[in-house]
Amino acid sequence: MLTNIDAIDASSCGQVSTTMHAVSTAPVHAARAGLAPAGEAAGWLKREEAIMGTAIVVELWSDDAASGEAAIDSVMAEMHRIDRAMSPHKADSELSRINREAGVAPTRLSDEMTSLLARAETFARATGGAFDITYAAVGQLYDYRARVRPSAEALANACRAVGWRHLALDRSARTVRFTRPGMRIDLGGFAKGYAVDNAARILRARGIRHAMVSAGGDSRVIGDRRGRPWTIGIRDPRRGSGDVIAVLPLEDVSISTSGDYERYFDEGGERFHHLIDPATGRSPSGVRSVTVLAEDGLTSEALSKAVFVLGTAKGLALIDSWRRRRGRRRGGHPALFDGARGPGDGGAAMKNRTNHPGRER
Repeated sequence: MLTNIDAIDASSCGQVSTTMHAVSTAPVHAARAGLAPAGEAAGWLKREEAIMGTAIVVELWSDDAASGEAAIDSVMAEMHRIDRAMSPHKADSELSRINREAGVAPTRLSDEMTSLLARAETFARATGGAFDITYAAVGQLYDYRARVRPSAEALANACRAVGWRHLALDRSARTVRFTRPGMRIDLGGFAKGYAVDNAARILRARGIRHAMVSAGGDSRVIGDRRGRPWTIGIRDPRRGSGDVIAVLPLEDVSISTSGDYERYFDEGGERFHHLIDPATGRSPSGVRSVTVLAEDGLTSEALSKAVFVLGTAKGLALIDSWRRRRGRRRGGHPALFDGARGPGDGGAAMKNRTNHPGRER
């Protein structure tokens, strides 16, 4: 979980939380209902809405309150648009249409979806399949609230439908085809990161220079907090939501945390959580929480998921490989906390690594 220490916000991964919300220590002019009065003085504005199955929080500085509220309106509208297009729970979303039709024939895609599926392919190849949107064939078998998990037989059958190489994407024709029976895709591995990227573009286009947008465990920071960095706290994955084990001062960066403590249930000494290894269809147990910083939210979210699946050693190797191949000026700053020891030696080793992430099926 990510926590804005300046104005402590709930930033749960995949779940709306209201347990970590307090008044900012800086001046905050938050319009709680509708637009701010015309001509209101410059100041901080903040709004939170439940969209995409999580808490969307926008905080920004605007020289004019009405203009700032209009900018937040645009961000929330974009979040709703992405949810309508990419939700697996909405029957009329583009994603749901793909899952219904792509197993029968090549299915037409929007330009946006074509680009996202191409990015998913890039991440799958770079991570050796640790990031794989076709995990959905297995993911749909779990219900964490109802404490439901698949039988060994059902799991084995579903795993046969998982594998990014069996997703036939034709970029020029803008079509996709599932080449194995039972295949499904889910963009939850990077959709929120993509959403905060779009939000940042919207805000910058409107002249906003100091802001933070959060969607669950994924945040994008624009500029600084008017003279000082934004300070983001990383939640202790095994203590209360108010316990923070690291505080990061950030400017102009994206940050994503993936953890095993948001959607899960424990049974027989094993934790079943929503972060699934595509190779096994099961929840990895070697890591509790991973935080990745990157230049964009889509990358930070995708790589936080992949590093969680890979574990400490392979995750670090992935991060180093990603940066070398990309040759990026600015890297990521991963923080991984060992599943066996918590924030101990393994966590410290990875937390202090300054790189930018990047298994084959």
